Amino acid sequence: MQTVLAKIVADKAIWVAARKEQQPLASFQNEVVPSSRRFYDALQGARTAFILECKKASPSKGVIRDDFDPAQIAAVYKHHASAISVLTDEKYFQGSFDFLPVVSGIAPQPILCKDFIIDAYQIWLARFYQADACLLMLSVLDDEQYRQLAAVAHSLNMGVLTEVSNEEELERAIALKAKVVGINNRDLRDLSIDLNRTRQLAPRLGAGVTVISESGINTYAQVRELSHFANGFLIGSAMMEQADLGAAVRRVLLGENKVCGLTRAEDAVAAHEAGAIYGGLIFVESSPRNVTELQARQVMAAAPLRYVGVFRNAAIADVAARAETLSLAAVQLHGSEDQAYIDALRAVLAPQVQIWKALSVDDTLPARTLQQVDKYVLDNGQGGSGQRFDWSLLNGKKLDNVLLAGGLSPDNCVEAAKAGCAGLDFNSGVEAQPGIKDASKLASVFKTLRAY
Repeated sequence: MQTVLAKIVADKAIWVAARKEQQPLASFQNEVVPSSRRFYDALQGARTAFILECKKASPSKGVIRDDFDPAQIAAVYKHHASAISVLTDEKYFQGSFDFLPVVSGIAPQPILCKDFIIDAYQIWLARFYQADACLLMLSVLDDEQYRQLAAVAHSLNMGVLTEVSNEEELERAIALKAKVVGINNRDLRDLSIDLNRTRQLAPRLGAGVTVISESGINTYAQVRELSHFANGFLIGSAMMEQADLGAAVRRVLLGENKVCGLTRAEDAVAAHEAGAIYGGLIFVESSPRNVTELQARQVMAAAPLRYVGVFRNAAIADVAARAETLSLAAVQLHGSEDQAYIDALRAVLAPQVQIWKALSVDDTLPARTLQQVDKYVLDNGQGGSGQRFDWSLLNGKKLDNVLLAGGLSPDNCVEAAKAGCAGLDFNSGVEAQPGIKDASKLASVFKTLRAY
């Protein structure tokens, strides 16, 4: 051990000694009851598991979430997580054991105490504060220490997440018969991240071992790709960095998806409940999905999607006015708007309103070189046509600011997702008729996108 990790562990020994004096084991040991939430079972199953993390700060990033509220976080995570991780290290992560019962009281999932555990006292303390599992790091513990600590955890019906970060630790985890192995893509000695660690180490673990990929997981595309190697993911910073936690979870688990052409309040509700982040409102009179400002307000009031106004060659003043009066998250330009138009629009839009540009794809992929465009929507033709373009054109391209549109439906959404775009833009493929969404198709699409 050396550098960052060695310093943390040395400080942890000092913390444990002080806490033992402040809160001796004898003062609470008789009150500790075994866990009834089964960590190992929660991570099993056909679907990829997610351990979502409550983390205020880290040594590599400092404070990650200023308005850190474990109760608020748990209220979001409980709808998505297989288990919830809670950082309890005080000095380096601004965590607390007091966070454990708060999260446990709101979310029914098993709660993982994430700390640098070097003493059985910490495991007893974690269980006293309602943790159902604990992290044991082979970068910190020798084999005998690990066996003793794992035995204490198992005696309290707690699960153990055994963390490895290199080949040597992986071999030890196999020999120690660890049930759940977390492969940390971050090197705690220098804080660098390498997702190849999961790709290289996971295949060495047997079929009976649950593999969790930890650190550096930020996107749905990464999750889809790495789900071939891991049974689940532990994700913290990618969620904690985002003000809108619900959208952050959806972005990683499902992608940055949009349901466009909303005309009814109930369709906005169905889109949000299914898993969409964005809702599209079309302000183009020739479209069968055109809405008035009043209709738009009714749709927006029904569900907390991020709403995108769709315009085609509209007057800049009109686009800006509508963005302001409706507090749109973005405006999507679906006509022949050029750089001069975009520059002029940017100058009059509020800074928080994004500009998206739709590009029509024929035989070749158009250049994405416009300035001041936050996202591109790649579509076939004019949008809402139900036709798709040749998605093989996307192979090998960087698509982290691209939404894929055109002919998306429950039947082809998985193929579309594999293209690696930031998200998908659904319209006619989830409708009963133009402008009328089909709630069962919406549910089907997002259920399919989560089936990995």
